[in-house]
Amino acid sequence: MKAARCLCEICTCGRHRCPHKPTRIYDNGQQPCLTTEYVEKYPKYSNISPPQSLKPKQEYQVHRGRMEGITTFKSDYLPYDIVKRPFRVQEEYKPKTGEIELGTTYQKDYNAHKIQPVTLVRPLERKHTTGGKLDTIPTYQDDYRSWEVQRREPSKLEHIYHPPTEKFGNSTTFQDDFIPRELNPRRSFKPPCVAKVSDVPFDSTTSHRTSYIAHQLEPRFMRSKEEYKPSNQPFEDLTTHRNDFKGLPGQLTKSCKPENVKVGSSAHFNGVTEFQDRFQPWLVSLPEVPKTKEYVPPAGNMDFNSTSHLDYIKHEISPAVPVRPVSNGRRTNAPFQGNTTTKEDFKAWGSCRQEIIKKQQEIPKPTGKFYDLTTFKSHYIPHQIIPARSFKPTSAIVPNSAPFQDETMYRTEYTPKKQDTCPANYPSPPGYVYVNTDSHGHKFFRQLTPELSESNSNPVPKEVAVLS
Repeated sequence: MKAARCLCEICTCGRHRCPHKPTRIYDNGQQPCLTTEYVEKYPKYSNISPPQSLKPKQEYQVHRGRMEGITTFKSDYLPYDIVKRPFRVQEEYKPKTGEIELGTTYQKDYNAHKIQPVTLVRPLERKHTTGGKLDTIPTYQDDYRSWEVQRREPSKLEHIYHPPTEKFGNSTTFQDDFIPRELNPRRSFKPPCVAKVSDVPFDSTTSHRTSYIAHQLEPRFMRSKEEYKPSNQPFEDLTTHRNDFKGLPGQLTKSCKPENVKVGSSAHFNGVTEFQDRFQPWLVSLPEVPKTKEYVPPAGNMDFNSTSHLDYIKHEISPAVPVRPVSNGRRTNAPFQGNTTTKEDFKAWGSCRQEIIKKQQEIPKPTGKFYDLTTFKSHYIPHQIIPARSFKPTSAIVPNSAPFQDETMYRTEYTPKKQDTCPANYPSPPGYVYVNTDSHGHKFFRQLTPELSESNSNPVPKEVAVLS
């Protein structure tokens, strides 16, 4: 018995798929589903390169023509005649006649009102005081009672320091390893610092002294000092402002500020203020001042001894003696010997400056006038240019009366094939029996034997519409 096949496997045209369900909950399919939406909608193509764009490149096209020097400003601008701006003559100031009215809108529209003093709405404070003494016991004194607590004795063991009677016998590493030795000064091989005086007399001749020739100087030119000649014309100290400015006659401006007159009165000053007039004194009892308790010093003398004073025992300890030997510094009164091997062995050589080595010129310098005739000008021979012959055929259409042969290889060699109908086009594929539907949505069919397929009630039509 043949195994059941899915509708996706029965299809021969590749256009039929089972209606896939989104999820599977309990059932696990027998075979994995390799069909996805991408495989169905996007067919696979061969390696074909994308078509090249025939769009021209956006490159800068240089203008080949000649540029005109006329701009829009030159063509549209019309020059105008510049006329000098007329000078405005300042008018003469004429003061106004009459008096200035100093009244304002506020003084005209404002009406003064009589204001009465504000009466106090707050009631008077009344204190109820009594002359009796307050005898009360606070909650802390009534509830709190002191307990008789005895001091606990310390459980710490007394440790009395006993100084050692024997000497400290542990030696250090330095004392064990150090062996005192006698200091033997090393022999110095340094040469003595004695300056060697040369017997040869000093040669003080220089190139300047030998080559210098003294020339007689000419007397220095002295320029005579010019005498100061004062001007005969008087000094003009007038400026442009003094010459051109002419003051206008007029009166001085009067100030609108009122005069500061002291307001005084000969009446006697009444020293009663509003507070003194309206204040009503009331009886106030003085606060009771609590009496401080007198300090009673405690009886007996104060013990200034502390635990450290009582328990501390002073010990006599001698300072530690250093085991390191005393360093004996070497100090000599002999002069310092500054001679070195370089000073003794190095001797200055007499050297003179080497002269500059100049190479003699092999090519002599030209003499006479320069001619601007080059080798190219003298040897150049002009020739007549003969243009090359073009072998390119002429683009001329040759008419032909023969009929056009429109036969192609595809027309001659193509053989039409019979289109087979896909069995998945039918609701029930011919030759198959429906078995079940998978959890993924695949429909499984089982192929029948030839005897059962002939007796099948579903006849196979000759022509079936193919789904595109």
